Amino acid sequence: MKRLCALLIFGFLFVNAAAAQFVRGSTVYVALKTIQLKSSTGFFAGNRGALAYGEAVTVLQTKGKWAEVRSASRSSLSGWTHAANLTSRRISSSGAATTSGELALAGKGFSQEVENAYRVDGKLDYADVDRVETQAVSEQELQSFLAEGHLSMGDAE
Repeated sequence: MKRLCALLIFGFLFVNAAAAQFVRGSTVYVALKTIQLKSSTGFFAGNRGALAYGEAVTVLQTKGKWAEVRSASRSSLSGWTHAANLTSRRISSSGAATTSGELALAGKGFSQEVENAYRVDGKLDYADVDRVETQAVSEQELQSFLAEGHLSMGDAE
């Protein structure tokens, strides 16, 4: 358990350090299965559109741990995302096909090697993670929840 916590902390620090390195005008790639581009830096800000794993985007500006990006394939689509959702490493769709399992691992931030390391003890169970990933909340439900609870839209950094 201590090893897992140490690995997660290291990963968090690495992602935060890497996130700060994006430069205006650089091309970066979506590192999760899907991300929603937001109208501002707030987590609960309105959605402008979705990007899929591996899509190329151009960095327009950064603000703290957030990056404003524009889709390389759809120039009318731009918005904000947390920099941890992006990678400077090109994700190639040529060559071997990406399996749905690999996409699921990437969405969880894992590679096959990391997955195999966690499976060593044979007690790994992703049932709860898989269940949570199937839950969806509409934009309207989220906005109603925020309004009823008098909650901030989450604009920060």
